[in-house]
Amino acid sequence: MRLLVVALVMTCSISLAAQWPVRQDPSVPRDAQGEVDWDAPTPRTADGKPDFSGLWMRANSGPPRGGGRGARGGGQGDGRGRGAGAAGAQQGDAQQGEAQAPAGAEGGAPPTGDGPQPGGRGGVALEPATDRFPFDPAGPPVATFFEAGANIEGGLPYTPWAAELRKERLALQARDNPDAMCMPMGFLQFHQQPQPREIIHLPDRVMIVYEANYGLRTIWTDGRPLPPHGEPQPWWYGYSVGRWEGDTLVVETNNLRGAEDGPHDGWLDVNGSPYSREARFIERFRRPMFGQLQVDMTVEDPKSYTKPWTVRVDFRYLPDQELIEFICNENQQFRKLIKID
Repeated sequence: MRLLVVALVMTCSISLAAQWPVRQDPSVPRDAQGEVDWDAPTPRTADGKPDFSGLWMRANSGPPRGGGRGARGGGQGDGRGRGAGAAGAQQGDAQQGEAQAPAGAEGGAPPTGDGPQPGGRGGVALEPATDRFPFDPAGPPVATFFEAGANIEGGLPYTPWAAELRKERLALQARDNPDAMCMPMGFLQFHQQPQPREIIHLPDRVMIVYEANYGLRTIWTDGRPLPPHGEPQPWWYGYSVGRWEGDTLVVETNNLRGAEDGPHDGWLDVNGSPYSREARFIERFRRPMFGQLQVDMTVEDPKSYTKPWTVRVDFRYLPDQELIEFICNENQQFRKLIKID
């Protein structure tokens, strides 16, 4: 695992410096002092549905539920800066040993102290921390960057096939992780990235542009059904369709490339929890207030897991910013570092 973290620090730290000038977005609600009103009502589209548009940063949502297994302290690290990949998560993981970290302020407002936080490799903070949200005891366990099921009591319900594959990946120190190889990542690994993602909410689709590895997802909301498994060609990001249940966008995805397709396929987290070609993901997107986006993800994959399981990832709105270029393959040194090439 040390190889992966060190390599990602090398390959991702180039984006620590901002590339674009700050421009104040006139559509962002603000108070009389010009501060963002994080608790403002949820923006809505012309047809009255919640509008998910904007830049979003992964944010912790409080203390973990359950001891779990395989995580680093059981919490979840965060970063708001401009792209340190797994290094940013490593920084957060160094801070998560406390039994209960301080929760956010009342409502959705972030607590004070939004500057760089201590931690990371050698005590160096690679990027500022994203302010956390209060823990929701009624919600599902919170996912973590290194281990998807770290906060699930007893850990993920692996089948023997998945447990053995994960063991093999760990034995290789996660050197085949698609993030390290500049390859497309699985949804949950993308959701966990401390680099921002931009959601573009259109009348017939929702597009998610990930700064990390230049990931791009399309979620069709034009009423088309989810195609039968095996009908379209499997895609890195599968085939996604969404439908509305009240103010919740329910997204179903199938027809993904799975762990059977290659060593860089079918990774849910850094530790290598797999998914197969049989996987079906159900994501529930909610925007309870202006400044918060919440995604609950359920994984159904009978080849990899003995039963479905659900985890949560929270995101905080990032105002007055733009995505920056992250060309992962530029001066890519990971393969050379681990002596593959």
